[in-house]
Amino acid sequence: MTNEQSSNALKLFIVLSRAHKVIHECTFQFFQENGLNPTEFAVLELLYHKGKQPLQKIGNKILLASGSITYVVDKLEGRGYISRVSSDSDRRVTYAEITKEGTAFMDVMFPKHEEQLVELMGALSEEEKLQAIELVKKLGLSIKDLSY
Repeated sequence: MTNEQSSNALKLFIVLSRAHKVIHECTFQFFQENGLNPTEFAVLELLYHKGKQPLQKIGNKILLASGSITYVVDKLEGRGYISRVSSDSDRRVTYAEITKEGTAFMDVMFPKHEEQLVELMGALSEEEKLQAIELVKKLGLSIKDLSY
């Protein structure tokens, strides 16, 4: 490994970390102002766009430990945004499903979230966004194959 490789790897790490931090802080504030945390929003967004989901699968889809899903689902269910639905074909499976109240909430929230993301990413042209997507995806996939 050369000094240049090491230096560039460190710089990239810092740049990615700082960009993530700023984006996370802005979106976290938005969710908080609307009575949610990022995990609650992620569960609602998944159900809003993909329909009912088995509780056991939600954690993998939003990158959350399965133990935390029950807590998040309980909170969202308590607010009337989602409900639990038993499977007709397999008694071991319970689904989370967005309610009419949850859909109405997301009908308002999601476009605002989307607008915020467009604004946050506004420094990049559409071509640069596509390049960034491909480069970060390539990086993520290559790291996944490394063993530490």
